[in-house]
Amino acid sequence: MTVRLVDLRGQDSRIWLEPALDVYVTAMSYPDGTQAHRAPLWREHITRPGWRAVGAIAHVTPREAAAPWAIARRLNAPVARADDEILVGIAYGYRGARDQWWNQQLRHGLRHAGAPGDYIERVAADYFELTELHVHPSAQGAGIGGHLLTRLLADRPEASVLLSTPENPAGPNRAWSLYRRMGFADVLRNFTFAGDPRPFAFLGRPLPLLSAPEPARRR
Repeated sequence: MTVRLVDLRGQDSRIWLEPALDVYVTAMSYPDGTQAHRAPLWREHITRPGWRAVGAIAHVTPREAAAPWAIARRLNAPVARADDEILVGIAYGYRGARDQWWNQQLRHGLRHAGAPGDYIERVAADYFELTELHVHPSAQGAGIGGHLLTRLLADRPEASVLLSTPENPAGPNRAWSLYRRMGFADVLRNFTFAGDPRPFAFLGRPLPLLSAPEPARRR
């Protein structure tokens, strides 16, 4: 399986949105049907200032294309070059703003943690929000996540990039290992979003992102 990266355009979301949501649901082990609930939110995100998305598209062999996980993720023009290409990774984000719910949650968490007001303004005033970054389990371990992130953040005008990710009491997983390798540091830990009982961490790093991680070898 060979993989290439492409910039995904909002006007082509009718082609890539459903496959991207499938990657998201599978990578996060969410129940089938979550796609329908998330699709309106993803479409709304496309309209936000500074939105950008990158996809990882795999060229698969006939045997790989026949696998059950591949069937629902076939793509067509203008995203794919051929019938045997499928989406295996997705990353997107947009410019953060004070009137966004995520920004308000971050500010609330920092205030609750006792952070000074000038620090909160510095952190939450000029950043790119990494909203989603997912690689299908069948394609993990090949460095795709790092390359998606590097391309997504290339030439961003913001001062920093921020993200939130579930805490992992069992120790570093692939997502945490990637973020640490890419230079993300703690901004806020063990924060609980309204409506979600899981603890989350806010991580961030300055921009620009100067180099890509070395791709991992497939085993």
